[in-house]
Amino acid sequence: MMTTENQNRAPVFADLPLDQVRTLLAVVDEGTFDAAAAALHVTPSAVSQRVKALEQRTGRVLLLRTKPVRATDSGAVLVRLARQVARLERDASAELGLREQGAPTRVSVAVNADSLATWFLPALTRLPREPGICFELRREDESHTAALLREGVVMAAVTSSPEPVPGCTVGSLGRMRYLPCAAPEFAARHLDGPPRDVIADAPVVVFDRRDDFQDGFARRLGHGGASGARHYVPTSEGFVETVAAGLGWGMVPQPQAEPLLRTGRLVDFAPDLAVDVPLYWQQWKLDSPALAAVADAVLTAATEALRR
Repeated sequence: MMTTENQNRAPVFADLPLDQVRTLLAVVDEGTFDAAAAALHVTPSAVSQRVKALEQRTGRVLLLRTKPVRATDSGAVLVRLARQVARLERDASAELGLREQGAPTRVSVAVNADSLATWFLPALTRLPREPGICFELRREDESHTAALLREGVVMAAVTSSPEPVPGCTVGSLGRMRYLPCAAPEFAARHLDGPPRDVIADAPVVVFDRRDDFQDGFARRLGHGGASGARHYVPTSEGFVETVAAGLGWGMVPQPQAEPLLRTGRLVDFAPDLAVDVPLYWQQWKLDSPALAAVADAVLTAATEALRR
């Protein structure tokens, strides 16, 4: 006879059928039950039944039936599990010689735009060409990349958070220095005076509507934020070119600013007020050779490129 204790026992990993977990992942990745059914070569009814069975087994709602379908917080935990299991299966197949000859290993990484434009891509060139590794890079602000790890969308991330995402390890990469820059003509017209007195009303360049960096700099000087005209430029290279073109001031990564400072296209209008942003590398706790190789290359490149 089943006791009350057994009836109330929380599910453990062994209780979660992998076909149901993989089906959940397919629904999230494909966006609809019908698309997941096509990808899995089963009927939409079978997909629905597997997801319902998994929700009953866990006692949680795992999916929001929106278009596209989205995982709940509980569902994201199982999506991350499914991706990790798939990664381990591929690594095991490779070690056993069962993987298709020449098939590359895919590693998904979330990285902020400024790192992508400066030091991160050279890190990837350090990886050995054999066995092949291919990348799926997700560009996201460093303060939001951890969310992609938490949702199981990526295996690793460059992030500004030192707090490890559950199931992940974290290590320091270094600090990216940002300089308050403007074109010389712009600085003469809008920034002639102590930065504290002139910064708030000067036109400013920001990355996108979530970019709070320039406002944070203005708040450090005692203002509520940058209240001048705003230009939104959502690429790192375009951001720097917009500042150099004289449309507004902005916080420019030092590696991108230095060549333009030397040629006179930019000026550092507050040289004593540089901002250092700490960056961290977070990755799944997996014994994956491909992920370990990427981590080693990234940490080595960061040591050379970032401030310690």
